[in-house]
Amino acid sequence: MTAHAIGTREEWLAARLDLLEAEKNLTRRSDELAKWRRELPWVRIDKAYRFETDEGEASLRDLFKGRSQLLVYHFMFGPDYTAGCPSCSAIADGFNGIVAHLENHDVAFSAVSRAPLAKLTAYKRRLGWSFPWASSDDGDFNRDFCVWFTEQQQREGGIEYNFRREPPIPEQPASEPLAGRTVREWDASGSEGPVAQIAAMTGTDVATYTRDRPGVSAFALEDGIVYHTYSSYARGLDGLWGMYQWLDRTPKGRNENGIWWRRHDEYAQG
Repeated sequence: MTAHAIGTREEWLAARLDLLEAEKNLTRRSDELAKWRRELPWVRIDKAYRFETDEGEASLRDLFKGRSQLLVYHFMFGPDYTAGCPSCSAIADGFNGIVAHLENHDVAFSAVSRAPLAKLTAYKRRLGWSFPWASSDDGDFNRDFCVWFTEQQQREGGIEYNFRREPPIPEQPASEPLAGRTVREWDASGSEGPVAQIAAMTGTDVATYTRDRPGVSAFALEDGIVYHTYSSYARGLDGLWGMYQWLDRTPKGRNENGIWWRRHDEYAQG
C-alpha cells in the first residue's frame, strides 16, 4: 500500500490551489529575472573568431545568418572525445526541434564544440539531429567564453567556471588515475563518481572530459557590430533540459539515483 498521503478530490483541489499561487509567484519571479537578463550591459566583440560549418568557414557574425540575435549552446565535445557528452546530448534532444521557431523570431541558433566538424557531423547524423553545429577547433572562442580549459589550468587552479574559481587537481600517484574522480571529489581516493561515468561514455578520463564544459551564450548584432549579452553555465542550464521539465511534473519527480540517462539511441528497446 502506498505511503503517500491520500485525500478526497476536495482536499486535492484545496492543496492544488495553494500550490497554484506558489507557481504563479514563481512565474512572476521568472519574468522579472528574464527582464534582468535583458538589461545586462552588452560587451562589444572585436576578436575575429572563425568556425567550420556545413556551409564552410564562418565568422561569429556569419552565424547570425541575417538575424539580429544569436544563441550558442556550448556543447561538450572535445577533439579527444569518441562521442559527445551524454548530458549535452539529452539537452540537444530538447532544443533540436525549436530552431525553426527561433529563426522565425529573429533568433539564430548554433551549437559550438571544439571537435572537428566531421566528427560533429557524424554524431549529429547518428542521433538524427538537424540543428546547426559549428566547430571552433583550436580557436579562442571556447576559451574566451569559459567553456574550455588547459591541463595546466587544471593543475594550477586556474579554472574559472560558472563565475567562480575551482581548486587545482592534486598530483595523483600513477596507481590512482584521475579517472573515477568527480570534479569535487579529486581527493576522495578510489571514488567512482558520476563525472567518471559520464567521462567513460565519451571515451575519455575525468581530466580530459572536464577540460570542456557546457554553457549557453547570447549575442546581439547591431549596425554591423556583434555584442555578447549573456552567458550561463552548470545549473544555470537546468531549464534547458527538456526532460527535467516533464519529470518535475510527475508523481516521483526526477527520482534520480546516479547517472540514469543515456543517449537516446542507447536505451534498451522494448
